Amino acid sequence: MDQAQIEVQVHGALSAIDPAQWDACACPEAADGGPPLDPFTTHRFLDALERSGSVGPGTGWQPQYLTAYMDGQMIACAPLYAKSHSQGEYIFDHNWAHAYENAGGRYYPKLQIAVPFTPATGRRLLVRPGYDGIGQSALVQGAVQLASDNGVSSIHVTFCTGDEAAMGEEMGLMSRATQQFHWLNDDYADFEAFLASLSSRKRKNIRKERRQANDFGGEIVMLTGDELKPDHWDAFWRFYQDTGSRKWGSPYLTREFFDIAQETLRDDILLGLAVDSGFPIAGALNFIGRDTLFGRYWGCIEHHPCLHFELCYYRAIDHAIARGLKRVEAGAQGEHKLARGYLPTQTHSLHWVGDPGFAKAIARYLEAEREAVAEEIEILTDYGPFRKTHVEEQE
Repeated sequence: MDQAQIEVQVHGALSAIDPAQWDACACPEAADGGPPLDPFTTHRFLDALERSGSVGPGTGWQPQYLTAYMDGQMIACAPLYAKSHSQGEYIFDHNWAHAYENAGGRYYPKLQIAVPFTPATGRRLLVRPGYDGIGQSALVQGAVQLASDNGVSSIHVTFCTGDEAAMGEEMGLMSRATQQFHWLNDDYADFEAFLASLSSRKRKNIRKERRQANDFGGEIVMLTGDELKPDHWDAFWRFYQDTGSRKWGSPYLTREFFDIAQETLRDDILLGLAVDSGFPIAGALNFIGRDTLFGRYWGCIEHHPCLHFELCYYRAIDHAIARGLKRVEAGAQGEHKLARGYLPTQTHSLHWVGDPGFAKAIARYLEAEREAVAEEIEILTDYGPFRKTHVEEQE
């Protein structure tokens, strides 16, 4: 295919892009009527962020969506944003920004190809099937051209897939390795089968935590699709505000996002609520992918022992086993997840820096960081909760 036939466009609003064309690139697997691999790059999710005011003017996330067309058909697209800060990304470059500006440069604005506020691995260079190489190349070249034309310091593609990271390296981008904790489904028949794979001590501890959590005095309900009602979001908004104010200073998502989610995303959502005397006191919000459950937000207005672990980790495992999902991604950070069956997993990002000298310095840093991350993953995996032998231990 002739690269010259491709036209790359920049859009300041998702409403300018046909939803069917976007999703034909973002989630072609969902054409069979099933769920997307992940819902976060679908037109409906990104549209909810934009229409709710969670991204856009005043947020530091200014949409600059990229699309690539060939013969009038969209063959590729990317959720690209101009950033005036580094908040809500979960792959941190604050030290890069400080070093760049201390050397007299202007780090912001930068360009970010990402799903805002969402540390979940997925495709970021969204290509219609059959156009993989040429579509990805067009998006990367389009982003670099946009950065160069506007004097932007850098481009960052965060939480991309391993395949995209390898492709990006071949195109001259710098790859970065980070880590999260994911639970992997070894075809477990039920939660007890998962527990049987753990060491005796870890198995007993999880059973103890689940008992404590479920003795809080109420019940836990797991809701999805039409089971979700508008008043559930009133409750969850209280939880989300509490967590947001403690972690980030202010919540990233607006209240309107959850109203739009009720309208357009409820089939993508699994909401766990702890309810006492008919009143929700804690909740965990998950998004459902084709083979992965993505844990996103937790919050509470009452503290009860181990309720966080039950709602965020153990109920997520229950759901994944029941649905035959391959994994649970429990979000960023948190080595406490290791003892609960979530293993360290490498995550990926790609970076382009316009200044050659600064790019070389970052490349050296990334090489050392990759070695350190690989070593940490190896060590943490060795300390994992799973049995070291096939011989069942005595309870």
